[in-house]
Amino acid sequence: MNVLIIGTNQSFFPMPVMPIGACMVAEAAERAGHKVSMLDLMFERDPVRAIASALRKSNPDVIGLSVRNIDNNDMQRPMFYIPGLSLLIQAIRSRTEVPIILGGAALTVMPEEILRATGISSAVLGDGEVTFPLLLERLSRGEPLDDLAGIALLAAGEFRANPPASTGSSNDCMTPDYQRWIDVRSYQSHLSTAPLQTKLGCQFQCSYCTYRKIEGNTYRFSDPGQVAASAVRLASSGLRDIEFVDSVFNVPHDHAMAVSEALARSKPRARFQSLELNPLYFDDALLAAMEQAGFVGIGLTVESASDEVLQGLRKGFTARHVHAAAEIVRRHHLPCVWIFLLGGPGETQETVRETLRFAGTAIRPQNAVFFNIGIRIYPGTELESIARRQGVLTLPAAKMLRPVFYVSPEVDFGWITRQVKNAMNSHMNFMSGDSLNLPFLPAIHRVGYRLGLRPPLWRHTRFIRRGLRFAGMDV
Repeated sequence: MNVLIIGTNQSFFPMPVMPIGACMVAEAAERAGHKVSMLDLMFERDPVRAIASALRKSNPDVIGLSVRNIDNNDMQRPMFYIPGLSLLIQAIRSRTEVPIILGGAALTVMPEEILRATGISSAVLGDGEVTFPLLLERLSRGEPLDDLAGIALLAAGEFRANPPASTGSSNDCMTPDYQRWIDVRSYQSHLSTAPLQTKLGCQFQCSYCTYRKIEGNTYRFSDPGQVAASAVRLASSGLRDIEFVDSVFNVPHDHAMAVSEALARSKPRARFQSLELNPLYFDDALLAAMEQAGFVGIGLTVESASDEVLQGLRKGFTARHVHAAAEIVRRHHLPCVWIFLLGGPGETQETVRETLRFAGTAIRPQNAVFFNIGIRIYPGTELESIARRQGVLTLPAAKMLRPVFYVSPEVDFGWITRQVKNAMNSHMNFMSGDSLNLPFLPAIHRVGYRLGLRPPLWRHTRFIRRGLRFAGMDV
């Protein structure tokens, strides 16, 4: 069959993200014997025109639409992407009636709601590189999809979702040849990184998170040697800035150590980073191994420095672990960005002050600190139940596709925003959601790339903010 894969993500903020899932699905379909072409809309100024051109060139029998995000998870400046997706579907439908299959992380989070909103009848859930080739085989034979594992269907107003097939553990580290499918140079010019995963799944039970729904709650590991070999291939192709995008990189600890040691042995001449480290499994040995492997930046996703809030978020660690992680970071030279999520269950004015005090005193000025305020509520999460009990949420689950957010009823959203802004005024290494939505941020990325800067750009936060303030901008 002729297959056209379309990557629909067009968000530049905080920077363009290479579509690892869509590229993997394209390669899997090609390995299954199909003729595959891919259209990535990230840098297309006229998406509808680009779609029309791709349809003429490929004359597809099937179209797969990769949908990465429902919205931008930003309470201050929310952006809802599903209406834009519907417009793209209308543009396709005005030119062809071939089957359209939706897939991507967004579909696994809210499949029924997205299918109803877009008018599409079929979607792939879970590992698209496994399910999509099986779906194509069924379609090529004219067979029904009803009993196919990992498929969501909407027929005659009735929705059904078949659980994804269990793929178990795998020694393979599936890394697509990005150069074949997307405009790599454009991504690099915006300081984007090449995504790479060492495992799938997450065993944490954070009250707001959807990772377990997307990837499952059982870890599926790639062999550390295979991970290192994939890094070598990426670096050899010119993609030297590589980001590990596991749900949590350093859990389990021994797997992260093995990966770091394999990278150090293989010497891929790449610059690595991971922004998803957990303070619970964080120590000097791991950080030393990551430095030896060639990491140039890490992120600690701690969310809060208050025990009350950490408990409400069900993070699985305490403020003591957060403070211990800060001491470990101080003993090493690896740049670190700290990520906080303010407004969760149990948040009060005092817990906000506690987190801000920690950020201002325990984190080195040369490291970056990011504050997000408000938490996107997804159906089926514990946060949804908490919000309903507290009277914060009254919408039915079916109406939650358009983003709704949680802020603890014990603290005012505007007050938190003012406190963060005041803290930013005295700490040039602090950032907020406003920092990531600056309209000229893509231009900063391009200028930085031309000047020889390489990811992660947040290493230079305090210098960039000072420079912009000197130019008269309130950032």
